[in-house]
Amino acid sequence: MRLWSIDPAQLDRAALIAGWREGLLAQKVLRGATRGYRNHPQLTRFRELDDPVLGVATWLHGLADDADRRGYRFDRTRLVRTAEEASAGGLRLPVTDGQLGHEWTHLLAKCEARSPDWHAALVPQRPRAHPMLDVVAGPVADWERA
Repeated sequence: MRLWSIDPAQLDRAALIAGWREGLLAQKVLRGATRGYRNHPQLTRFRELDDPVLGVATWLHGLADDADRRGYRFDRTRLVRTAEEASAGGLRLPVTDGQLGHEWTHLLAKCEARSPDWHAALVPQRPRAHPMLDVVAGPVADWERA
C-alpha cells in the first residue's frame, strides 16, 4: 500500500490508479470493514486525525481531482464522504521534506522503469506535496517502511 504524499499531478498513470485503489482499501480499513491491513504503517498519519475516514476521503478526492483533469473517471460514489465534506473539513496534515524526498526518489525509480517519458518530465521538477499536506522540515516519517 502506498498512499503518496506527492501531488497527484506528479504521479504517473500507474501510481495515480494504484493510489486510488489502495486509498479505497485504506478507507475500508479505517471504517473497520476489513480485517486485512489494519496495522499497515501507511495508515498511521490518518489515524492521528480526529476523523481518519474523513482524512483518507480528503486524500482520495485530491487524487480524483487530478484524474478528472486527465480525463479519467474515478467513481467518487465509492467515497464515504463527499467532496464538500472533505473541503469543509479543512483537514491538513504535515509531511516532512525528508518523507517527500524519499517518496520522490521512489517515484522516479518506478517511472524510470515503467514510464520513461513521464520520468523525463519529472527529473527537472521538485516534488510537490498532495494538496492536503503541509511540508515541514524533518526526516523520513517513522511509519515509512523501506
